[in-house]
Amino acid sequence: MKKILIAEDDADINNMLCDLLSQNGYIPVSAYSGTEAVMRFFSEKFELVLLDLMLPGKAGADVLYEIKTAAPVPVIALTAVSGKESVVSLLKSGADDYITKPFDNAELLARIEVQLRNNTVSAQNIITFKDITLDCERYDGFIGGEPLQLSKREFEILALFMRNPTKVFTKNNLYESVWQDEFMGDDNTINVHISRLRLKIAKIKPDDEYIQTVWGIGFKMKE
Repeated sequence: MKKILIAEDDADINNMLCDLLSQNGYIPVSAYSGTEAVMRFFSEKFELVLLDLMLPGKAGADVLYEIKTAAPVPVIALTAVSGKESVVSLLKSGADDYITKPFDNAELLARIEVQLRNNTVSAQNIITFKDITLDCERYDGFIGGEPLQLSKREFEILALFMRNPTKVFTKNNLYESVWQDEFMGDDNTINVHISRLRLKIAKIKPDDEYIQTVWGIGFKMKE
């Protein structure tokens, strides 16, 4: 069942949306402020977000930016404004779709279905581990919502680890998978790339360890 975050401060609308989604096979999770919406988004995995733009605490536009920077999750904006300029601005800001209040329940469900269907196709290129997200089609990486600037080799090493988070990769495994060549025992090439990858992650997350050295064997993602 798909989990959907509802960021709406009006309790009546929020409760109505929860009932509507539950009755149609979704798992709704409520947030009543922008701050709570961001907190819940980064602590749970959601397939879609319904986002009211007029939220207390953190503004809806800021919530939209943080969500779209962190992960390719579709966002449908709930707005009371229907003017053309406002709608264009909303879509340029990253919203995947919008619906104007008051809205028809059947139309909202149809828009949710379309976004989930579209996202299922694009999600095949997305890898996540903890708070790291990699888009393997665009070679874009994010950690905790911050851009992770990686070279092609660094990206491919991290993607390999993240696709197989419990597997320990020997240097031979890494070289043959990433460089697609026979490993000739050149430890320095592997070590340099792993070191640079760790440094770039540590610049954003200095207190967390993501890549673990398994002494005498190789490397893996740290669970």
